[in-house]
Amino acid sequence: MQTLHMRALRSSLFGTVMMAALLFLPAGTLHYWQAWVFMAVFVSASAGVTVYLAIHDPELLDRRMRAGPAAEKERRQKIIMFLAMMGFIGLLVISAFDYRFGWSRVAPCVSLIGDALITIGFLLVFFVVKVNTYAASTIQLAEDQKVVSTGPYAFVRHPMYAGSFPILIGTPLALGSWWGLSALIVFVPTLIWRLVNEESFLRRNLPGYTEYTVRVRYRLVPYVW
Repeated sequence: MQTLHMRALRSSLFGTVMMAALLFLPAGTLHYWQAWVFMAVFVSASAGVTVYLAIHDPELLDRRMRAGPAAEKERRQKIIMFLAMMGFIGLLVISAFDYRFGWSRVAPCVSLIGDALITIGFLLVFFVVKVNTYAASTIQLAEDQKVVSTGPYAFVRHPMYAGSFPILIGTPLALGSWWGLSALIVFVPTLIWRLVNEESFLRRNLPGYTEYTVRVRYRLVPYVW
């Protein structure tokens, strides 16, 4: 258990340092208040979910820490996760360059709205991990895994992905950039590709999942898709 907590702490610290580098180096300055507020919101919200899992569901924390292209088993998912990683890096770097060169102007209130969207996204993620102990970062089946249909899963089939959209949209806005939204051109199709691939996997391998898709029709947004 202590080893898991240390791994989580090291991962969080490394992620924070990398995020700071991806923001402040392209921005060319530390006088970037939007980046400081964004990091405070993002890191605090992420740490909150991590602490909750460390206390209440360490097995899920361990599964969620096994993330990224290298953790996936299928070549297609390795490609998808690589593109997703590049897309998120693009959100940060393009937004930081936008701040440096003044390509667009975002009102401070819009940046704060972006921070609020990030908070909402992480709240959705929290509600997902609270009800679904199988919500790993990779496409896999845990031993004795069952279909989860309570909480946010009663409304959409992929609430974890639904929660990621406010975070993705809110990130460039929080960083004071309209141009940063352009990275979503890569990120959104990649996310949908992964979602469809994951759903196909679950239909084939998870008993009861096909019946669940009949009861819950919408994947991401109720009454839309």
